[in-house]
Amino acid sequence: MLATETAREQLESISNKFPDLYSKDGLEEELERYTHTAVSNIKFNLIIKPAVISFIALVVSFFLDLSTVPILGDVTIKIAQSLFPAWQPNANMISPYSFWWLPVVVYALFIFLSYLAYNKLRLEIIRTPASETIDRIVSSYTSVIDSISTALPLIGAAILLISIQLGQEVFLGLSVPFEVKALIVLALGKLFEPVLDQLGVEFQNVVNHVSDIKERYFSRIQIENSKNLLKQLSGGSGSVARGAEITLKDLESYKNILEQTARLSELIQRNFATVHSVLEKISTVQSISPEKILQLKELANSITQASHSLGDEKTVTGLKYLESIVVKR
Repeated sequence: MLATETAREQLESISNKFPDLYSKDGLEEELERYTHTAVSNIKFNLIIKPAVISFIALVVSFFLDLSTVPILGDVTIKIAQSLFPAWQPNANMISPYSFWWLPVVVYALFIFLSYLAYNKLRLEIIRTPASETIDRIVSSYTSVIDSISTALPLIGAAILLISIQLGQEVFLGLSVPFEVKALIVLALGKLFEPVLDQLGVEFQNVVNHVSDIKERYFSRIQIENSKNLLKQLSGGSGSVARGAEITLKDLESYKNILEQTARLSELIQRNFATVHSVLEKISTVQSISPEKILQLKELANSITQASHSLGDEKTVTGLKYLESIVVKR
């Protein structure tokens, strides 16, 4: 207790002698100004570079079609004739439905979802610049895109199984071309994920820079507080040696207080450990019945009476006579 009281008195005297110099107004203004500027500099067109691969896959999807494609015509038949010049298409071949538009519509939906994610990130980072916010938003929109791209092939597989019973015309004319485009959509969804990752990286750079500003700010404040502390310890006399001497004394006093506090804490910890061990042992002991308690009480009373009897003079004299008789025999 003495060490605790001494430490408390010393800390109170130091806190009165050196008031707190930290101020967060400047930091908040600087962070708010930087965040608005940095976020406004992030444009949506940054998705162009990571979207190149998925766009190329979209273009390739026009050449993977069983029906007629606008401008390109019968792409599949032309490719087959170029690979096998002697091959001729069957005149009675079933004309399948055209699903060339399905990957285009889904890809446009992916672009729209990425734009929503971009706007959501801008609002949330300005409000609370944190890495957890970026991960949550990017993960949610990535899950939506992945769900859409995965659901279409599953739906196509179900249609494919149903159309087997309906006949060759439905199977080749509807189910197969739809399943082909659904698989292309699945590939587009997987290739589109780097777009959202790039959005997360750009906004993460803003969050990292905000953290750097905070670290530099508090480091600067700490240096200024150290300088002001040394000036006040010097007593305003302008003597560096005198200030250094007082600082060493204060540091020595702090060291002694910390050592006393550490010893006191260690002692308290040992006491708590001992009490905890005793309580654990007591908790493991089986409950004592009332009959056993009465027996123990009677035994304690008998021992108490015997001890009082041993203190009686007549009893002591009788024991001495008994001892002399036993010795003579």
